Amino acid sequence: MTTDTHNFPSLLVAFRLADSFLPLGSHTASYGIEQYLNEDRVETTTDLTSLIADYLQSMIGPTETVALACAHRTVKDDVPSELLTIDQRLHATILPAEFRKSSVTIGDRLLSVFATTDSLPPVLAEFYRRVDDEKTHGHFPVVLGALTAASGIDRQIACQLHGYMFVTDVLGAAQRIGRFGHTAIQQTLVDLFPDIAGLKQYAGAELSDLHSFAPMAEIMGMRHENAERRLFMS
Repeated sequence: MTTDTHNFPSLLVAFRLADSFLPLGSHTASYGIEQYLNEDRVETTTDLTSLIADYLQSMIGPTETVALACAHRTVKDDVPSELLTIDQRLHATILPAEFRKSSVTIGDRLLSVFATTDSLPPVLAEFYRRVDDEKTHGHFPVVLGALTAASGIDRQIACQLHGYMFVTDVLGAAQRIGRFGHTAIQQTLVDLFPDIAGLKQYAGAELSDLHSFAPMAEIMGMRHENAERRLFMS
């Protein structure tokens, strides 16, 4: 049985998207954090907080969140063809192969889950067909931006939601590697709230604003591809 999620209160949809109970497989991605830990470049919660804040400011914000905001606006303006342009631009900007693969895999799962349990609005159903036909990649930020728009979630909230999902995923990875306990991880999450909230600044961004300058994160992501010891897909 499918349901029109986009007719539900947007807050409930946001809760669902942020819940680790949603089977997206994002818990298998560390976005290179595992490599930092394996090389002992992160030893304290201060190190971890600083590293993730840098990810948000140099990569997640100007790259993924910009793509999300553009996808959100595209759905609101009912220009579905633009989703493909945004998806292609994001794909070209993400350099580490594992980062691209993780983003596409999680995006596909999000589309698949909502297509199975919900009635997708026409713009998302068409995008899903294009992904299935391998006409586009279906990156997670693009899917999330389109889905939040269709569900009536405010664009600024959607930007922060994406940041929250990213931070909890990488903190979960750091915890499962065994370096940090539950309380330390929760404190790090709270310390990162201002950085997550700051992502709302990208709500008005245009596609021409999309860029990334995170050379160290990209290098660590590429090293992770050939690492002998690895628990995560990125």
